[in-house]
Amino acid sequence: MSDAPSVSDLTAPRDGSVPVIDRIQPLLAWCDDAESAPDEPVAVDAERASSFRYSSRAYLVQLRTEAAGTALIDPLAFSMPQTLLTLLGERQWVLHAAGQDLPSLGELGMQPASLFDTELAARLLGMDRVGLGAVVEDTLALHLAKEHSAADWSKRPLPAGWLTYAALDVEVLVDVRDVLAERLREAGKLEWALQEFEHERLRDHGPTRSSSWRGLHGLGGLRTQKQLAAAREMWIRRDEIASGDDLSPHRVIKDRDLVAAAKEAPRGREAFDRALPAKLRKKDIWWQAARSGIELPQAHLPERNEPSYPPPHKLWSKKYPETWERYQVARAAVGERAEDLEMPPENLLQPALLRHWVWEHEQVPEESVVESGLLALGARPWQVEQAAPVIHRALTEQS
Repeated sequence: MSDAPSVSDLTAPRDGSVPVIDRIQPLLAWCDDAESAPDEPVAVDAERASSFRYSSRAYLVQLRTEAAGTALIDPLAFSMPQTLLTLLGERQWVLHAAGQDLPSLGELGMQPASLFDTELAARLLGMDRVGLGAVVEDTLALHLAKEHSAADWSKRPLPAGWLTYAALDVEVLVDVRDVLAERLREAGKLEWALQEFEHERLRDHGPTRSSSWRGLHGLGGLRTQKQLAAAREMWIRRDEIASGDDLSPHRVIKDRDLVAAAKEAPRGREAFDRALPAKLRKKDIWWQAARSGIELPQAHLPERNEPSYPPPHKLWSKKYPETWERYQVARAAVGERAEDLEMPPENLLQPALLRHWVWEHEQVPEESVVESGLLALGARPWQVEQAAPVIHRALTEQS
């Protein structure tokens, strides 16, 4: 018989239905209540509409403290008051997958004093599933429905069922934090987690969308420079339309359709049109964009592979076999250590960081040089402590 606790459904906020705050005064009242317990953390979440809109702005912000309860804030209704920004800037935030929400919250002027990322904590603990629903179930034996995660949160008014879903996303986050923090402490990983959380808080999260046409899915299927040029010009035109109309780019033209048409563009308009969905064939904008690419002088056509440093590791086995062999040895050593620590290898040391270090070191350096090199590339101290010795040992034995 299993000793696992039975799982209960979490279907409604403990304080009842939570209305949307679309006026300043109710929000200031929430801030007053939260100020009565200044040491409490605040559970934080944000809902976007990235599948529907070009922008990655937050269309709903969820906050919860024990003293003030849950606030569902409509950020379209007003600018965030300084009272709220000051309060949040003095608190620990508890988020799940903080990297997804921090950029859009930062656009609103919201910055945490510190944070606890329940997804990152779950990864460091080696949990098999790290989605919010799975983590809530594992830690609190509660089932959290996630049916509205991909909804169009730019819609107004927001349906009542969506608001319940949004409120539940922050309902038990602090309770989850408490359980995970204790597990991290017992596993000797709490300090590691704190370093990861601070790195996540401070790092540059970069653009929320790909800022390059080379991010097109399926681009590898284009073999000639003229095909690539057609794809580039179509991507630029799509991005102009999407940003102007605030639409997700794939709602203007999907990547697969854009790439398929670009592939046929050098063969002429008829072949190009056949590759497009019927509803797009009558729109000259796509042919005009593609033609502007394929008619460029040779010197202005894009190279098949964009120069990068280090070179793409997929080329190493053929072009740089010795570097590839060193990377395989170092990667295996990191993987074995990660298995010992019961966490994914990418959380022990990011693969791109390891590749960068390997590329720059043809000879096996002293262990102290391994450590300093990894730190210089952005590894956290705990990662260096755990990974540097095994990398050095493995490469020394190889040589």
